[in-house]
Amino acid sequence: MIAKPTTQQLAWQEAELTMFLHFGVNTFTDREWGEGTEDPKIFNPIDLDARQWVQSAKDAGFKYMILTAKHHDGFCLFQSKYTEHSVKNSPWKNGKGDVVKELSDACREFGVKMGFYLSPWDRHEQSYGDSPVYNQYFKNQLAELLTNYGEMAEVWFDGACGEGPNGKRQEYDWAGFYDVVRKHQPNALIAICGPDVRWVGNEDGYARETEWSVQEPNPTFHPGATDKIWYPAECDVSIRPGWFWHASEDERVKSLEHLIDIYYKSVGRNSVLLLNVPPNNRGLIADPDVQRLKEFRKSLDETFTVDFAMGKPVSADSVELPASSAVDGRGDTYWMPKEKTTGTLEVDLGKPVTFNVSMVKEYIPMGQGVEAYSIEAWDGTEWKVISTGTTIGHKKLDRFSDVTASKVRLNIQKSQFTPQIRAFGLFKASRF
Repeated sequence: MIAKPTTQQLAWQEAELTMFLHFGVNTFTDREWGEGTEDPKIFNPIDLDARQWVQSAKDAGFKYMILTAKHHDGFCLFQSKYTEHSVKNSPWKNGKGDVVKELSDACREFGVKMGFYLSPWDRHEQSYGDSPVYNQYFKNQLAELLTNYGEMAEVWFDGACGEGPNGKRQEYDWAGFYDVVRKHQPNALIAICGPDVRWVGNEDGYARETEWSVQEPNPTFHPGATDKIWYPAECDVSIRPGWFWHASEDERVKSLEHLIDIYYKSVGRNSVLLLNVPPNNRGLIADPDVQRLKEFRKSLDETFTVDFAMGKPVSADSVELPASSAVDGRGDTYWMPKEKTTGTLEVDLGKPVTFNVSMVKEYIPMGQGVEAYSIEAWDGTEWKVISTGTTIGHKKLDRFSDVTASKVRLNIQKSQFTPQIRAFGLFKASRF
């Protein structure tokens, strides 16, 4: 049985870019991890503008946003009735403010999907460590976030866990947490410590060269599952050295070259990039971050606006579905060889063209199958291999030195089932 994505997993993967927003008391204490003893009165982002956050994200091509509704310190950015450690006891908007509501309203206005991170580890809540009691507390807050703010597209959990005031380690009721999400927001993806999206395994933003969306089930998050499942990777990384905003890091925003490299090694390796861009203590995305996001978008647009293979004459050694589907620019068509697991697709560029980036996509609604491929260019006398790879999945981007050729071909060398190639493109990047 071939594992395939759900409708929600497919939309998430095709969005490619998600923005993380680490924001809370740490923004005001200049810390990365709070202790739960912070005074809510320190939280006062006097210029908070969630519309600026969403506008900055959307302009840069991000289609999902995830807010830290509660980090490890337990301070809630929403009006929770289950704790006093929240915005309701801050001076911001005289205790009437709600960051989750501000962001959800802005996301709806701009057509961006929203999600939230609710830290299971809570260093403020006294019931933490009394597992049944705290698990119910956590479920109560989950239900608040899932019922008071409209549609949520992604619920993000990590596995941070410590001892409570009673000296006991909290045991999370993951299955119970999932039940709350499924009850109130059945279309929301549950990520990382969850059954729908997995962590790539580092915080550098880099996927593996061979990155499968099809995985063995995790017994903790997929109890009872035995067959392989669709469990795609999310690559999280911060635009700054830290996850929360620090004034001292305004000059240490990642370079454009670094961000572009992350893009190629996350989105370009069959994964989704979750880029953290933390609001500052005024409640705004800081100017250096906004500028870098603009440069990031401009660079990607300059590279990927012109596809030299788009609409060009194309042939294949075997055809069940048309070879032209791989270069027609559509998302709902694909080339498929006839009853075999290999195949060659040849594109006639019409004249010598110089390029240094290739893109291959599988039609992942039908699964992920390709295990090996190569790309060759015709130099006028012979075919020369310019790139080789293993997995493709939603999108595989390969970079190489400038190549000038009038014909290029894609060789699918090994696949678990008949390959289905949604796109084959060629591009010229001015900088990496």
